[in-house]
Order: sequence, then structure tokens, then C-alpha cells
Amino acid sequence: MPEGRSKAQQREETRRALIAEGRRRFAAAGYAAVGTVEVSAGAGVTKGALYHHFGSKLGLFRAVVEQVQHEVGERVAAAAEAESDPFEQLAAGCRAFLAAARDPEVQQVMLLDGPAVLGWNEWRRMDEESSARHLSESLADLVEQGAIAPRPVEPLARLLSGAMNEGALWLARSEQPERDLAAAWEVLRGLLESLRADR
Repeated sequence: MPEGRSKAQQREETRRALIAEGRRRFAAAGYAAVGTVEVSAGAGVTKGALYHHFGSKLGLFRAVVEQVQHEVGERVAAAAEAESDPFEQLAAGCRAFLAAARDPEVQQVMLLDGPAVLGWNEWRRMDEESSARHLSESLADLVEQGAIAPRPVEPLARLLSGAMNEGALWLARSEQPERDLAAAWEVLRGLLESLRADR
């Protein structure tokens, strides 16, 4: 073991290397076309290390999806934080989520393979943990501030989340993503505007 690196650090480095290599391959070729031997070889570790850390190719893929979802959540948060008006924060975050569907890695890993490989219920659970909860919190704050008209937050959050997920899935398959993103955002912005308390 090189001096200064503990076993825990080595384990974490191996895990990161496997996730990075798995992500690269899953994004480029799709889940079904990727094998554990090529991932472990590309990461410079044994296939046994992959199984030790993730249990299976599916376990590795789940970790990759979690990473991609987390990064999309960070993009959404950054876009929202760039705005000072609370309603515009919501709008900017929603647009950033739709825009993420143009990213090839997000398309293949999170939107196309994610629901198909993990199953809809598991994919939704992960989405809930990474972003849907923040949407609910944002909507609750806007209702409390009087920026949007009082209404039940839970069904509103789920309906908006469903609309955005469907929009993102549609954009992931689009042959004209810029045009379709503009069209999807025009419709979504109209839906969000309809929630304003001062309408």
C-alpha cells in the first residue's frame, strides 16, 4: 500500500473508479451492452472488486443513476439560487430540470435506462430523494409567502413532478432538442404562472 493511503481510502478510490468507468460506458452504450469484465478492466480493478462494492452490474448502475440524479439536483438548485424572487427561483429550477434532458449522460443513464432497468417504482423513489422533495419544500414556502394561491402542496408537487419527468423523457428522445425544449418550457411556464396568487 502506498504510504499515506489507508485501506478505507483505497476502497473509496476503487469505488469512485468503478462508478466513473461504469458511468462512461453506460452513457455511451446503454446498460444492456455493458459487461462487468470491461467495466472492471477499464477501472483497473478485478471483477471481484466490482462485486464486492456493488454486488452486481445492477448495483453499480444504481450508484451511477444516484450520482447523475444528484448532479441534476445540483444544477436545479444552482439555477434557483441565481434568482432573488422566490417564484422565479421555482421557475428557474424547473427550467433547469427540463434543460438537463439535453445532456447525453442524463438522457441515457437517468431518463432512458433508469426507469427501464431499475423499474418505475425504484426510479421514482430515487427521484423523490434527489429532487421531488425539494420541489415540495419550494411550493410549500411559496404558499406560505402568499406567492402562489393556497392549495394542497402534496398533490401539486406530484403533478408538477410528473409533468416535468414526462417532459424530460420526451426531450430525451427528441430529434430537435432545442426547439422542443423551448416549446416545453413555454407550456410549463404557463402552468407555473397559473399558480400565482395575483392572477
